[in-house]
Amino acid sequence: MTTLNVLFLCTHNSARSILAEALLNHMGHGASGTTFKAFSAGSSPRENQQPNPLGLQVLQSAGINTEGLRSKNWDEFAKPDAPHMDLVITVCDNAAGEVCPYWPGQPATAHWGYADPSAVEGTDADRLEAFKQTLHMIHRRLQILVDLPANKLQKTMLQHTAHQLSQDAP
Repeated sequence: MTTLNVLFLCTHNSARSILAEALLNHMGHGASGTTFKAFSAGSSPRENQQPNPLGLQVLQSAGINTEGLRSKNWDEFAKPDAPHMDLVITVCDNAAGEVCPYWPGQPATAHWGYADPSAVEGTDADRLEAFKQTLHMIHRRLQILVDLPANKLQKTMLQHTAHQLSQDAP
């Protein structure tokens, strides 16, 4: 059985990247027998940054484990003892435009942009709905990824596959 390590990046690592990490870890195994292990980080998390409470609430309401989720700097994953990444996905436009650290092993990369649910203004219900919608959009794309046949997940194909998903799925 193959394990693919996936790193989701966003600027503050408090909403979209946290949702993607928790969701992919919850989904766990793909149709091809591939196991997915997700991580998340930010290019510049604020001091004492924590995952957005509304994001954690939406994850918990969906039955997704939030234990151990924390905001962290992407430099943590560029260290020699960090897990080797197979795929690095930016989930916000700001992080996509930044110069990323060198990732050991030269993983495949893709940009799957989502609007920032934490930027939504309005009632608590409006803000919570924005997080639910973002989780739903991320889930749709991740479901396609985990359902791919093993040959589409091999290193030589992963870059093309991840980029294609950014074009095909909302």
